[in-house]
Amino acid sequence: MTEPAGDNREPSVADVPIQLLDPSGRRVEHPDFHFDGTDADVAASLRDMVLARRIDTEATALQRKGELGLWPPLLGQEAAQIGSARTVRVPDLVVPSYREHGVAWCLGIDPVDLLGTFRGTCMTDWPSRPDLFHPYSFVIGTQTLHAVGMAMALQRDGLVGNDTPDANGAAIVYFGDGATSQGDVNEAFLFAASCAAPVVFFCQNNQWAISEPASLQSRVPLYRRAAGFGFPGVRVDGNDVLAVHAVTEWALDRARRGEGPVLVEAYTYRMGAHTTSDDPTKYRPSAEVEEWRAKDPIERVQTYLLSVGAIDQAWLDDLAAEADALGERLRDGCVALPEPHLADFWHLVYANTPDLLVQQRDGYLAYEASFGEVR
Repeated sequence: MTEPAGDNREPSVADVPIQLLDPSGRRVEHPDFHFDGTDADVAASLRDMVLARRIDTEATALQRKGELGLWPPLLGQEAAQIGSARTVRVPDLVVPSYREHGVAWCLGIDPVDLLGTFRGTCMTDWPSRPDLFHPYSFVIGTQTLHAVGMAMALQRDGLVGNDTPDANGAAIVYFGDGATSQGDVNEAFLFAASCAAPVVFFCQNNQWAISEPASLQSRVPLYRRAAGFGFPGVRVDGNDVLAVHAVTEWALDRARRGEGPVLVEAYTYRMGAHTTSDDPTKYRPSAEVEEWRAKDPIERVQTYLLSVGAIDQAWLDDLAAEADALGERLRDGCVALPEPHLADFWHLVYANTPDLLVQQRDGYLAYEASFGEVR
């Protein structure tokens, strides 16, 4: 079998990701997108990025110690998640996949609650989950259809295109480059375009769909797929928190005004494994990892803020102490998570439990009574 021909065309200017802060920490201009926040806002984003990374590294270590069954790392994707999450407001709706720990952090979800899902002590409807944040989705791509439905509900509830901008809302849905090959994602694009649904499709293109490179599944940049469905697509430097913020803010504002969907491709890199059950050294060249390490999203923001005097070493020391305290709380909180009582899970499947499940529940309760509590 012969290999398919490669894409030999020259990249267009639009294929170059939008960037407002380069890897050296220098602010750059773009003709169409601007970050209007202050340096204090940038520092707040840096804090969120550092703490999101600490959540990730602690959870990875907990899995390695056997305290979690699995963990999907976000290492390297902090700017894509924090930059986009900080543009969300009520009544927006946020629909994640299973790696959006930084988004969850920004929206106020207790990271200890997140650990329960991966420890197996709870479902995904965490106690601290705000109404605007949908539970994690573990089936690849299905959440895009859910998000379009939610966006269409916002339309029907009169929360799109109002004269009062602050009353308008939109949905933003997160997925990876691998999900773009799923039928559900393409159906979601079609429905969103047909109904002018107020939804932002936020694709974190981290270059690897588990063990396969993005180039294997798409001969053109992913953002270009939007054109085939009739709505805009934008490629942004996913390691540039300022550019991600600016582009996502534009896309959400456009959707809130009733102008339809946008596909944002955040061009980033997964520095860690797909999940902790994966070994990326088996399929990924180390030189590529080192190339992207030089584009670290946290380092560039820190460099910029130090250069303009917005933060100093004392500020960074305080942040490091805050991260250490968060890490300790995660370690203690993880092992203290209450074990689930299996009999309770029958009540979480249906509003009205069918007779067959009632029989199964009663059988389990009888077993539990005979042999003692089984967890």
